[in-house]
Amino acid sequence: MSLPDPFRELARRFPADRFLTDRTELFVYECDGLPVHRQPPAAVVLCETRDEVVACVKWCAANEVPFVPRGAGTGLSGGATPVRGCLLLDLNRMRAIRKIDARSRYAVVEPGLINVRLTEAAKPHRLMYAPDPSSQTACTLGGNIAENSGGPHCLKYGVTIDHVLGLEVVLPDGEVVRLGGPIADHPDHDLVQLFVGAEGTFGVVTEITLRLTPDPPEVRTFLAIFDSMAKACRTVTEITRSGIVPVALEILDRRTIEAVEASVNRAGYPTNAAAVLLVELDGFAAGMDEEERAIVAMARANDPIELRSARDPAERVALWKGRKGAFGAMGRVDTDLYVLDGVVPRTALEETLEKVYEIADRYRVKVSNVFHAGDGNLHPNISYDGRDADVTARVLAAGEEMLRACVAAGGSISGEHGIGLEKRDFMPLLFGEGDLALMTGIRDAIDPEGIANPGKGFPDRRAKRRKARA
Repeated sequence: MSLPDPFRELARRFPADRFLTDRTELFVYECDGLPVHRQPPAAVVLCETRDEVVACVKWCAANEVPFVPRGAGTGLSGGATPVRGCLLLDLNRMRAIRKIDARSRYAVVEPGLINVRLTEAAKPHRLMYAPDPSSQTACTLGGNIAENSGGPHCLKYGVTIDHVLGLEVVLPDGEVVRLGGPIADHPDHDLVQLFVGAEGTFGVVTEITLRLTPDPPEVRTFLAIFDSMAKACRTVTEITRSGIVPVALEILDRRTIEAVEASVNRAGYPTNAAAVLLVELDGFAAGMDEEERAIVAMARANDPIELRSARDPAERVALWKGRKGAFGAMGRVDTDLYVLDGVVPRTALEETLEKVYEIADRYRVKVSNVFHAGDGNLHPNISYDGRDADVTARVLAAGEEMLRACVAAGGSISGEHGIGLEKRDFMPLLFGEGDLALMTGIRDAIDPEGIANPGKGFPDRRAKRRKARA
């Protein structure tokens, strides 16, 4: 591939196998887990050290070239999708675990470390890293920081932002700063909280200090099978209203169950069920029998087809296998998948889902639902053929209307996937002009040239400036 002169100068600083410009290699990077938006980068650098990241960012700043940080590319809102002419910084080779302090319960890691690897490394110390996105066997912790990722067990433990203690960050001008540290409370401004969820628009994370959580001494997992989605949703509402806080409350609908049971992730869910509800408790054994009896009673009051309980860790893994593999199983339905991420009050789950199915029927698209019911985080999945422009247009229109329905129900446009390219134009549904001006003002103060992952979260400033100059 022919490179502009400035790129040739940067390419000389890296081995040929770590500076990618071939079109077939760049094809891999043209989108993340949101296939609707595609744009190959001008070049990709496979960074191995902080100093390499600094060199790339300083070069971008000097040459007015936008840069996009990327981990595993499992994000679902287009946060890691390149912009035209950008340099993409692939951080997957920065995956070291630099320290695990079991006594103080924290770990220091690099951004390319895969999420589940941290829990595996902490397990001998009877510790875990709590946030567990469904893609945790593939997604990186740097990407989790960028999108403030959640997961099934975040009902009790919280999302990524609740577990980040400190960050080492390369700012858009190449300066390296440290935010926070192993101590949870600091007297200065909490800039860690500002950076988490900023989707790479404030710079590049090169080191992360994360809180570790003790392994729970007792875990109990149940599966309630229903002949209607309404019964599953009502059970969730009743459990949360009771004051019991399970570690997870997850629902899969009929279409998801069918896809899961036809895949390698089959978990023995009955395909004649309209919905299955996965419930998990963890913590100390004292009092758990009482909570289990209460949950079983609430489920039985909604007339389930069947109730199952995992008798050992192997059965627990089997019950979770279908939930964790649900998004992968959707690949059997069609060539592309658009995963939405709306949030509603738990009491509005039933009516919002009815609206989601109605919208799908009206736009003639295939929707399935698998979601974090405990915190009202819906994930309508629209399976479609992305090669068909008409179908894609209907999918996007249906998705927008579903998100609007979530907002109308008193919810939000994102629970854990971020804003990215997907929802940047929907921000006014939630925020007024003053709020948006404050947010963009903070971003502009940190990145005045608009080169750090531009066009994400808000409209592309660079495009506006180019138009103004013309």
